Amino acid sequence: MLRRIIRIDEEKCNGCGACAKACHEGAIEMVNGKARLTREDYCDGLGDCLPACPADAITFEEREAPAYDEAAVRLAKEQKQQLPCGCPGTQSRSIRRQPAETVPSVGGAARSQLSQWPVQIKLVPVKAPYFNGASLLVAADCTAYACGDFHDRFIRGRITLVGCPKLDEGDYAEKLTRILAENDIRSVTVVRMEVPCCGGLENAVKRALQQSGKWIPWQVVTITTDGRVLENR
Repeated sequence: MLRRIIRIDEEKCNGCGACAKACHEGAIEMVNGKARLTREDYCDGLGDCLPACPADAITFEEREAPAYDEAAVRLAKEQKQQLPCGCPGTQSRSIRRQPAETVPSVGGAARSQLSQWPVQIKLVPVKAPYFNGASLLVAADCTAYACGDFHDRFIRGRITLVGCPKLDEGDYAEKLTRILAENDIRSVTVVRMEVPCCGGLENAVKRALQQSGKWIPWQVVTITTDGRVLENR
């Protein structure tokens, strides 16, 4: 089909890799030190890569190319998150905790209650065994630093997702909607800071709950910057 698609001038390309990082669909790869459009069907033609290129090596052109395959892009992203190859930080796994009485204490330190990996909203897969029947914790990443007993109070017994609505790119609502819609989630607890920007996390969860088509009980806990529980509703 005839459509708009990007063109990369390899002579101008300086090999910085910025465009490959900016391409959320994974259409661009670095080959022999140069950026290359390796999957034309992954290129949506919107050009997120253009402003990222410092060498002006990327332009639009209209030519015959395969249609943009959104389903294939989504599947590739999910497979990349779940495969053991690539970045170890994206490998999905459950963490089995031994009963507290069987684990020796180290200097009286509190024990981790984290039960799965990864925890970043953008890295966690949409579907995973640990989501089945789970109580979900969606927390602003600063909350664990502000609240001293965060693990025992909030992470224990829950599947944990964290993010920062101010610093992370994009909107969490779409991915959270899919997690809620495609898994058996029993409840959702949102833990946010009192600062206004954390409202973005709460709003994303609210929209995801509405868009999931399910009735799932949820609550919001707000933490002050000095670690007090300000609100529980």
